[in-house]
Amino acid sequence: MLIAETLGTMIGYADEKSGDLVHNVQPLPGEETRIEGSGSVAFDFHIENVHHALRPDFIGLICLRQDHDRIAATRIASCREAMELLKPETVQTLRRCQFHSNYPGSFTRETTVEPAPSGPHPVLFGSADKPFMRFNSHNTTSLNKAGRFALRTLAEALEDVCHDVILQPGDCAVLDNNVAAHGRSSFAPRYDGQDRWLRRFYSIKSIPHSVLQMMNGSRVIPPIPAIEGIW
Repeated sequence: MLIAETLGTMIGYADEKSGDLVHNVQPLPGEETRIEGSGSVAFDFHIENVHHALRPDFIGLICLRQDHDRIAATRIASCREAMELLKPETVQTLRRCQFHSNYPGSFTRETTVEPAPSGPHPVLFGSADKPFMRFNSHNTTSLNKAGRFALRTLAEALEDVCHDVILQPGDCAVLDNNVAAHGRSSFAPRYDGQDRWLRRFYSIKSIPHSVLQMMNGSRVIPPIPAIEGIW
């Protein structure tokens, strides 16, 4: 995985898929409506692991096989392009530390108790001309009316600047997970061994020294309860 190495350190998460460094993204019977890689319904814009304090800087998607109809698209939208469509007051609302993000399904498969949402956190942060984003249209919420309106407006702006990319076998898309939200269009799996199949990996530029010590030479970020006191 030389691509991942040039972008930092390839990582996995102990809470997700048993810490695997490479994930299979393919439809599974009975999981059609899950908003994750095992589903086949459309899911909207998000950055990866929005709930986590140590999110990937980059996400890679390698296409091994297309869907039968060759219509499933990876949808990509830049928060920096979307912000140009937002009113200043909406941007100001999104920069306030007033949002919460639920854990994605890939982190809660093995849990019997739903973890408390992470936050409060801003959705947009960083410099005015080159912002970063922490947003998941399915998981990020606000308790006040202005915040909810700002989230809807951001989602609409991301849709307006979206690029639909139909990955073909051998293609690799590398996304800046702090800038580019991504999603997926729907498709119809047949479960015949020839369905759409991607491989996904995460990469991060820097890991705090305290977390590195806890990793003990591995590439797996420890469970959230073990590192939550660091931030």
